Amino acid sequence: MKLFGTDGVRGKAGDFLDAMTVLKLAKAAGIYFRKHSTTKKILVGKDTRRSGYMIENALVSGLTAVGYDVIQIGPMPTPAIAYLTESMRCDAGIMISASHNPYEDNGIKFFDNHGNKLSVSCEKEIEKIFNDNDLMIGEQVTGRNIGASKRIDDVIGRYIVSIKSSFPKDLTLHGLRIVLDCANGAAYKVGPTILEELGADVIVINNKPNGFNINENCGAMHPEATAKLVKEYRADIGLALDGDADRLVVVDDQGEIVDGDKLIGALCKYLNDEKLLEGKGCVATVMSNKALEDYLAKEKIELFRSDVGDKYVLEVMKEKGINFGGEQSGHIIFSDVAKTGDGLASALQVLALVLKSGKKASEVLNPFELYPQILHNMKVTEKIPLAKLEGLEAILKPIREKGMRDLIRYSGTENKIRLLLEGKKKKDVEEGMDSLIAFFKKAL
Repeated sequence: MKLFGTDGVRGKAGDFLDAMTVLKLAKAAGIYFRKHSTTKKILVGKDTRRSGYMIENALVSGLTAVGYDVIQIGPMPTPAIAYLTESMRCDAGIMISASHNPYEDNGIKFFDNHGNKLSVSCEKEIEKIFNDNDLMIGEQVTGRNIGASKRIDDVIGRYIVSIKSSFPKDLTLHGLRIVLDCANGAAYKVGPTILEELGADVIVINNKPNGFNINENCGAMHPEATAKLVKEYRADIGLALDGDADRLVVVDDQGEIVDGDKLIGALCKYLNDEKLLEGKGCVATVMSNKALEDYLAKEKIELFRSDVGDKYVLEVMKEKGINFGGEQSGHIIFSDVAKTGDGLASALQVLALVLKSGKKASEVLNPFELYPQILHNMKVTEKIPLAKLEGLEAILKPIREKGMRDLIRYSGTENKIRLLLEGKKKKDVEEGMDSLIAFFKKAL
């Protein structure tokens, strides 16, 4: 059975991700982590989805069945799990979340003892154990070897302190008015607390989760509400998080949503100017606009590209000795601060950039113009390998002859195909995308 996608295991709760599958996955993961165990403790956190209760209990059952003690900390951001796993010296950490997906979905993300997301080879090893019934039965424990679980509610303070410490000590948020959208998700407590403790005047929205309203017309996936309130309250900036708070979308003082590539470019230049950028480079994904690459080149900063997914961004960052990277979608990684994309850590760096520049957000976060780019997502019934789609190369040939950049890939978490087309002439891009959409409607 194929379990892992682009970012952990994800699917419809109660269907693909039912209690028995989760219990079995927890046993397989426990058996895997037990090979290099030092503490026999695993940390488990979650976002605010109703199905989190079911999945959490199934995880605890599976992990204790193979001898692990489980520490449950309740709703916390995904990056908090990465940080606390290492801080509390656990063998592994598990986050229950489907990130930006609607409440019907849920997911499971694994972290090693250093707070890093698992590599593809590690995920394959867990899948191999999961599919070996004899091994799964043989590795169960009995008697005094069965694990225990306990819930700890006071670890929130550790994460708050770690994030606040990343904000320059010579700066304060006093006098800054911020609209914060918590997406009715995992940061509904920690987000407002961090900004208020640093002195900001915070207008908080969507911080009342009920188990079903996570990401619902709010947060990073729907920053329009934040944009509206920024203008209404004459705020200096708006910050929209997603359900597990590993993603950030910024709204400037004019109520305009800041493009993710522009945000990466502005932050990268800021780090370089502050002499905090290591490796004289930046990592973005294959989805990022070439205008970002050209902008950074003028600053003598090299852009490296990775596959889509923040863990792939981080892999290239480690490989190249770089401490900054991100995704166009809002996952931004400051590896000196966090082991994964962290919406709140990124927000504090954005605020530091704005304050140190002495300019308005609309000026400093708009450093270059993007090349015309169209991204189109289409639902598919079957993910037929692209190489087997007859006629695709013939459609792409005239597009590429006009110097356009194309990227066609299936979603790792949903039954969708993602089409990206980019070029310097808007008309060419529009016509090229029309031909691709027509082709894939017929083919898939």
